[in-house]
Amino acid sequence: MNELVSFGEPTGQGWTQITELTTALVLCSLIGLERELKQKSAGLRTLTLVGLGAALFLLISKYGFTDVLVEGRAVLDPSRVAAQIVSGVGFIGGGLIFVRQNIVRGLTTAAVVWVSVAVGCACAAGLPLLAVFVTAAHFLVVYGYPPLVRLLTRSRPTTTVVRTSYRDGEGALRDILELVTTSGYVVEHASTNRTEATNVIDLRLRLTGPRQLATLLTGLSDHPGVLAVDTGRGRHRGMIRPGAAWRARGSPCRWRCVRWRGPGR
Repeated sequence: MNELVSFGEPTGQGWTQITELTTALVLCSLIGLERELKQKSAGLRTLTLVGLGAALFLLISKYGFTDVLVEGRAVLDPSRVAAQIVSGVGFIGGGLIFVRQNIVRGLTTAAVVWVSVAVGCACAAGLPLLAVFVTAAHFLVVYGYPPLVRLLTRSRPTTTVVRTSYRDGEGALRDILELVTTSGYVVEHASTNRTEATNVIDLRLRLTGPRQLATLLTGLSDHPGVLAVDTGRGRHRGMIRPGAAWRARGSPCRWRCVRWRGPGR
């Protein structure tokens, strides 16, 4: 009753295997949907196909070579293809990781690809309860851990980079440093770059202090001598026009970042 067809191999093409593949399809689709909603590079289609493909490879490893087995002469290890799946998925994950300066992107998405492969393999190996548990654990980690981490590290100082452009000769540098220190930040490093043609100085500060930068950035943008501010943090990096209203966006950059080229342009 379990066999779907009478031709081909004696085992491996029954309703049991179809159910295992369907389970892998559903669970990996749920994982991929979470990545798709967050607009990650590996989304619904990628993770679904990766998990489904891993499940099929494992079934091939279990049932696909029964015609060459001869008792006492040819013995195959059914786990050999599964081991190659673990190695091969590393290439997909490696292609999702990008390093720009000291910022690493894509690590979580690469780890999710790894998890989706594991879920697909678990379904094909006849371990659906483990696959469902890992899928639920995935959602716990991606949705439950970020608020927990923010709660635990709320009072922990963080290091960030702030870039400002100001007009020279108006005492802006003294006011900027005073505002930084009174806001509870420690200046670890400071560097300047002068633009002779416009008499504008670009100041780069590496600061250690509170995680919330809104108060500091508001004070900097309201200074009459400051032309622009760049947080250098988050995906929405850009120049902030002085006097612009802050607006939470639910992203690492919790203020509106708009391009601004300075006065008179």
